[in-house]
Amino acid sequence: MAALTRKQLIALLFVTVVWGANWPVMKFGVQGFPPLAFRALQMVLALPVLWAWLRIKRLPLAVPRAAWGAVAWLGLFNLALWNAPMIIAIPMLSSGRAAILGYTMPIFTALLGAWLWRDRLGPRGWLGVAAAALGVLLLLWNELGAMGGRPVGVALMLLAALSWAYGTQLLRRSTLTLSTPTLAFWMMAAAAALMVLLSALLERAQWHVPSANTLWATAYNALLVLSVAQIAWFSLARTLPPVASTLSVMMIPVLGVFIGALWLGEPIHWQDWSAMALMCVAIASVLWPSRRPASID
Repeated sequence: MAALTRKQLIALLFVTVVWGANWPVMKFGVQGFPPLAFRALQMVLALPVLWAWLRIKRLPLAVPRAAWGAVAWLGLFNLALWNAPMIIAIPMLSSGRAAILGYTMPIFTALLGAWLWRDRLGPRGWLGVAAAALGVLLLLWNELGAMGGRPVGVALMLLAALSWAYGTQLLRRSTLTLSTPTLAFWMMAAAAALMVLLSALLERAQWHVPSANTLWATAYNALLVLSVAQIAWFSLARTLPPVASTLSVMMIPVLGVFIGALWLGEPIHWQDWSAMALMCVAIASVLWPSRRPASID
């Protein structure tokens, strides 16, 4: 496992803060508004931001015809099948605990890599996965009883995490030569079309004018979460090994728990502090550079 470059470290810190703060933002904004429409609106509004990024960077928008199938497939697992079940589950669970369930993703990533691609994870990698798993368990400690009464929300969040894990594996192994912002734009376009269709089929009767809370949560997601932070994440996912990229963002659920406590009054327990330490272990296990023996001339 190699240390992050400065650019990767900045991207990681940006994604952690923006996505970590977004869990209570989504919980707050989706109240009283159809969840699929809430996310679809954000995705549609993120597209002009992504397009502007491409223009600023002078990157091509065109995609070779042969690559369209791969782009759609990546968008399905990295965006559509992550966002649809996740946003439906958000109203059923506390924001912090929804984040924790979503970030079981690194565990699924390691297991899928070993099962489907015969990845061999070293001792430090398995240490990171074990620390992340224990951290997730501690963060859920005080919610396990309550969550037992919300099996649909739990199942949806785990389904979303599994999809994201599979999508991350596919993204790292993709041979597409598209720039990351171009790939992000077209994956978002494909996922947005699917989300709009799902909302029209399932929520059409519930559509109404968004409240002020929904609008500012939508603006936060369109301008940061689903555009700039999404590009930063895809850059990490394409350049780092899947387990390293997924474990590197494990402070996000911890941040979600603590911000949820500040904004929404959700309680903090000793398990949350212990989980933070374990997440630090998980991140260090995959990102701390290995010592290399000095060469002998």
